[in-house]
Amino acid sequence: MNHPLQTTPIVEWNAGAECRRLDEVVAEEPLEIRLNGTPVSVTMRTPGDDFELAAGFLFTEGIIDAGSDIEHLAHARGQKHARRCNTVDVNLRVGKIVDLERLRRHVFAASSCGICGKASIETIRVRGIRPPTGELRLDPELLTSLPTALRPAQALFDRTGGLHAAALFDRKGMLLAVREDVGRHNAVDKIVGQAVLAGNVPLSEHILFVSGRGGFEIVQKALVAGVPVVGSVSAPSSLAVRLARKYGLTLIGFLRGHRFVVYAGEARIMRGAAPEDRSCKLAHYRS
Repeated sequence: MNHPLQTTPIVEWNAGAECRRLDEVVAEEPLEIRLNGTPVSVTMRTPGDDFELAAGFLFTEGIIDAGSDIEHLAHARGQKHARRCNTVDVNLRVGKIVDLERLRRHVFAASSCGICGKASIETIRVRGIRPPTGELRLDPELLTSLPTALRPAQALFDRTGGLHAAALFDRKGMLLAVREDVGRHNAVDKIVGQAVLAGNVPLSEHILFVSGRGGFEIVQKALVAGVPVVGSVSAPSSLAVRLARKYGLTLIGFLRGHRFVVYAGEARIMRGAAPEDRSCKLAHYRS
């Protein structure tokens, strides 16, 4: 099996002193996903949780509707029946019909360059994505606790400094799952895939927190999974904000320390006593 970390010799310079040693870097390998024997996607990912990644990808792309659509998941077999760890074969249940030609047109483009713009929003509308359900409301103090809860669970990041993380929390702020990957969208697919395979979607009472920025693809995948709240350490994109507002998802950026910025869906954030009136500056949360 491929390992998520690899060792490499390096030369480190520190205050004019040279040090030669071995260091760990995050592994990045291509993963090919095959659907009933037909290749439908190639994505660069960190090895590990490949079945969850495949299931999450197929679910968030609207190819499957539930984990029960999958009959069997396995790494492909090559010569002498050796496992090909960079290829996952997904066999769907009998009767599940998939438009493979649409996959060739849409999924290959999405996996190679990302999805963007009006066409992608239209694709979501056509697929029948609905606003998140449930009555989730969150205390601001609970939200500010999420980064602190996630940080100790980023085991691979601690060793390499080179991965994104996606975390799933329940409504009480309990950390349920963490996945790391060189691609932020892959980390989210792994989180969603775990829930899909366990039969736990929609995630209408959960919070998705990502260590990077809250981009369009993150919001899209959260909507497909039924997640009502997405938080990120960094900034969202304009298209992510538009999409969140359109479908009523709560989108939070710059979630660090004791502050955050709500870009959409502020009704899910509980309010206490009226705060002291004071002006806000962008530098306050970007610094």
